[in-house]
Amino acid sequence: MLTLAIVKPDALQGGRAGSILAHLEADGFAVCGVKMVRLTEVEARAFYEVHRERPFFDSLVSFMTSGPCIPVALERDDAVDRLRTVIGATDPAEAADGTVRKLFAESKERNAIHASDSPENAAREIAFFFSEAEIRRNRG
Repeated sequence: MLTLAIVKPDALQGGRAGSILAHLEADGFAVCGVKMVRLTEVEARAFYEVHRERPFFDSLVSFMTSGPCIPVALERDDAVDRLRTVIGATDPAEAADGTVRKLFAESKERNAIHASDSPENAAREIAFFFSEAEIRRNRG
């Protein structure tokens, strides 16, 4: 099963991207696609469209366009649910010990990583960043 993570601008700017990817690989995720991008405002608004009515939408768009980020297509059994567990709660103060956000996030707003929240969203989000030709599946 595939899912999407995005190493966010705060983690990249803070030199934590490699540590985050190593943490995910150590948990059994295989990297099937990776690239560095700088989202435009139009792209960020399209990607986070599901949150457009939320009060944090504009600040999220601003944050995600503040610097480069790294979308990563990841594969493993139960990838979506496992990634959500491995990254931890949105607020690093509430995240479990050993999770990505507990280890690498600065705050609830600058929380180091995005993860797809359902298989359907994972498919949509992966397609947003990667063509089928750019995905190299490592498992069956």
